[in-house]
Amino acid sequence: MHVQDSHWSSASTIAPGGGPLGSAMSAATGNGRADGGRTTPLRVDAQRNLEHVLRAAREVFGELGYGAPMEDVARRARVGVGTVYRRFPSKDVLVRRIAEEETSRLTDQARAALGQEDEPWSALSRFLRTSVASGAGRLLPPQVLRVGVADEGAPEGARVPQQRTQPGAGELRLVAGDTVLSADDDPGAAALLEVVGQLVDRARAAGELRADVSVSDVLLVIATAAPSLPDAAQQAAASARLLDILLEGLRSRPM
Repeated sequence: MHVQDSHWSSASTIAPGGGPLGSAMSAATGNGRADGGRTTPLRVDAQRNLEHVLRAAREVFGELGYGAPMEDVARRARVGVGTVYRRFPSKDVLVRRIAEEETSRLTDQARAALGQEDEPWSALSRFLRTSVASGAGRLLPPQVLRVGVADEGAPEGARVPQQRTQPGAGELRLVAGDTVLSADDDPGAAALLEVVGQLVDRARAAGELRADVSVSDVLLVIATAAPSLPDAAQQAAASARLLDILLEGLRSRPM
């Protein structure tokens, strides 16, 4: 796992659609501006380059973390770095785009597990297995992995994020560095935490999940169980084995 804060904090402080980042994100959504403020589709070659850049960014950031340079993304996409910057004026914009897509994908997977599995433990384990198999954990945005209130008096590096350790334990908050974000600041991340919170609450209420397991613990499992290995078959086998072990650790045991 290589989730990093590098090139993230400045992007996360500006709400999408407002200010410089909003304008930059508009430029990176796959549409261009025509006279009169209307959007026009990208040319076929430009759209193809955008898809190559996004695919390369997912691969590079998944392997090296969000600290990887834009030059690595351009090299993987087989385009010039200038092409990357034409679509994404800063690295912050590209990082936010990738993280938002992964957050949305995880949210969809959690909702599918909630809707298609009647048994609480089956729903939670299905979400974890699907998410780990997709490799989404390698691209979780940093503020999703730093949720809740750290233990008072603990060294900074030893603090473990906690969130919703008991049903109804308070208002949902995201913590990014020293900044507390509301759902208005990052609605995508808030939606993910809320739906995963439902999976956790159901499994805990059914007595199948350890009482001390939080939403952030579940997300850390996703991030931890998605190693990046050069061989795809080895990676899949390692992820499945590690997830089996982690699931056993999450499950409640009769006294």
